[in-house]
Amino acid sequence: MAALSKDEIRDRLKPMDGWKLDDGELEKTYKFAGFEESMAFVNRVAALATAADHHPDISIKYDRVKLTLSTHSEGGVTGKDFALINQIDG
Repeated sequence: MAALSKDEIRDRLKPMDGWKLDDGELEKTYKFAGFEESMAFVNRVAALATAADHHPDISIKYDRVKLTLSTHSEGGVTGKDFALINQIDG
């Protein structure tokens, strides 16, 4: 799956709440009530990512979880990243 252009990425990001393009990767930070909720979210994302065989970088800071996505094998953002985002936020 080929990497998308910046214009294609920006068009696809328009309807997506909280996601942004930063340094060639898609990222979003989620805020939760506490650590348990953060970890439950991370575990849900892990299950979705494993099923899709496409894994985001995940940063956990107590009540915040930051996801960063790109398709390393394609050197940029692809439709695979947006498909996983749709599952995560869907």
